[in-house]
Amino acid sequence: MAGQLENRSIKRIAVKVGSNVLTKEDGKLNIAIMAHLVDEIAALRTKGVEVILISSGAVAAGRSEIDTTGKMDNVSERQLYSAVGQVKLIRRYSDLFKEHGLTCAQILTTKENFSDRGHYLNMKNCFDTLLEQQVIPIVNENDTISVEELMFTDNDELSGLIASMTKADMLLLLTNVDGLYTGDPSHPDSVLIDVVTEESTDLEKYIQPLKSTRGRGGMATKFSIAKKMTSQGVDVVIGSGLRHQIIQDIVFQNPKTPYTWFQSNHDKAKPIRRWLAHSYDFAQGAIKLNHGAKMALHSNEGVSVLPIGVIEIVEPFETGEIIKLLDEAGQPIGIGKANYDAHTLTQEMGQKDKKPIVHCDYLSLNL
Repeated sequence: MAGQLENRSIKRIAVKVGSNVLTKEDGKLNIAIMAHLVDEIAALRTKGVEVILISSGAVAAGRSEIDTTGKMDNVSERQLYSAVGQVKLIRRYSDLFKEHGLTCAQILTTKENFSDRGHYLNMKNCFDTLLEQQVIPIVNENDTISVEELMFTDNDELSGLIASMTKADMLLLLTNVDGLYTGDPSHPDSVLIDVVTEESTDLEKYIQPLKSTRGRGGMATKFSIAKKMTSQGVDVVIGSGLRHQIIQDIVFQNPKTPYTWFQSNHDKAKPIRRWLAHSYDFAQGAIKLNHGAKMALHSNEGVSVLPIGVIEIVEPFETGEIIKLLDEAGQPIGIGKANYDAHTLTQEMGQKDKKPIVHCDYLSLNL
């Protein structure tokens, strides 16, 4: 029996559905599952809940549609299958939503779109417009133009970015298991972990390193995304998309339905910090801070990064770029937006009464 979500208003949710939910054993789309999920989303819309759907399945759909000739590298293979499969996937979603009198829209994005603040805000505006017009956004990575080093880890990572960007109250990660277990879910001694809070410790030991059968993700990625999202005030629930009415059971707190709930502190992060929290991979430079600066940052939320606490410029950067903040041992502390370039910082390192290199409003610390 799952732990009860707190009784609070849920107005907007992001729902991520994995490949293992949407495809059958033969690799083809499971139309029955898709229909059930669309029915649930339609039912939520009638109750005033906005839904953003992050859907895998395009590559799997394409793989079942075309027989390849010759050898291809992994990226080329994904590009081919995605280009073919995305058409089939979105067409099926469109037909299913039309049966409920609803319109859906396709949004294909890449990791690079989140690296620039301007692109990020343009994408956010697109989501806002669609939701205002009662359109269901369906999001997927644009595998047809993504290169390997710029791909999302998987759609779990993408769903976290989307939930953060759109200020969702809850992120649902639907997979083929009921949630986080104390061992292999198929083992009879394994127990489902109902609730994860800030006080929960040593949960990493329960994470299975294996990835899902058809997707690129696994429980390790889901766990990481959940921790990051809860720190931004977004509840995260991992549940089985194979269960009937799983979405409504989670949103409306059916106590008989099993799932794992990652409890947030409900304190929404500022928009700039939500963007920064997911921007570590886009950092252009890096600086090392002394122990005193590190302690100050972790002891008080309103502390900026001052030149007096900087001991080394590890990687150069320009004004306005995202930079990594490292401790004396080179371990990451967080990231921030640079107020000025590395050349200027070189002249002011270790000095008092100088302008912050990273203002506290443009700073995101690691958990």
